[in-house]
Amino acid sequence: MDTINTQLLLIAQNQPYPLLFATISGSHLYGFPSADSDYDLRGVHILRLPDVIGLITGDETVECSQIQNDLQLDLVTHDVKKFFGLLLKKNGYVLEQLYSPLIVYTTPEHEELKQIAHGCITRFHAHHYQGFAQTQWRLFQKEKPPRVKPLLYVYRVLLTGIYLMQTGEVQANLVTLNQHFQLPQIPDLIACKLAGAEKSALTDSDLAFHQQEYQRLFQVLEEASNNSHLPDTPSAKDALHDLLVRVRLAREIPSGEERN
Repeated sequence: MDTINTQLLLIAQNQPYPLLFATISGSHLYGFPSADSDYDLRGVHILRLPDVIGLITGDETVECSQIQNDLQLDLVTHDVKKFFGLLLKKNGYVLEQLYSPLIVYTTPEHEELKQIAHGCITRFHAHHYQGFAQTQWRLFQKEKPPRVKPLLYVYRVLLTGIYLMQTGEVQANLVTLNQHFQLPQIPDLIACKLAGAEKSALTDSDLAFHQQEYQRLFQVLEEASNNSHLPDTPSAKDALHDLLVRVRLAREIPSGEERN
């Protein structure tokens, strides 16, 4: 794993723009990577002022898929302004990327952003997780035979959403989540995925059980949102604005110099 982390760090540092942070998302974050799972690297880059204020602008989003030394990588970074905007739009993906404990590259501003972003979490983030769960459930139903992977995603997003509504904390790891929720089917599903048997067929009784669980947890998430003590609207816009300005301007000051 140390070798992989070194490779990921080198890839992150070789991006065209300086980074605020880069973390690992996807199945590695969710707690059920297969042996051949690719690495989903997500983060925030910082466009310089000329790339923002000029007629020729920099890339708001950088995407890259590559295989390097047998390491399959999917990288996506957003410019700091775009990422902050997504935080204010009740986007669960960016929260999970920000708070991912699998950190490849970090800065002091990353730590500051994690503190500020608590003010971006609202009870309406439940809508994000409900929508994602519905999409994954449709995918699960369409595949013949149905695969375990989309089913695990269904459970993961529903439990992440419920936990967020109940605690205000972002937790995307299904293994960790299930220490709290204690769903007996989760360990077997993860074991099946990790064993490479994710295309194994499920019986009709299995399908009926998982459909009941999907509907039950979807309702639990709805009720958790209605009963949550989280605010209706984010309160962090001013703090995000201040951080954005400081981050942008700081990259324009040569090291060791001070702005008048």
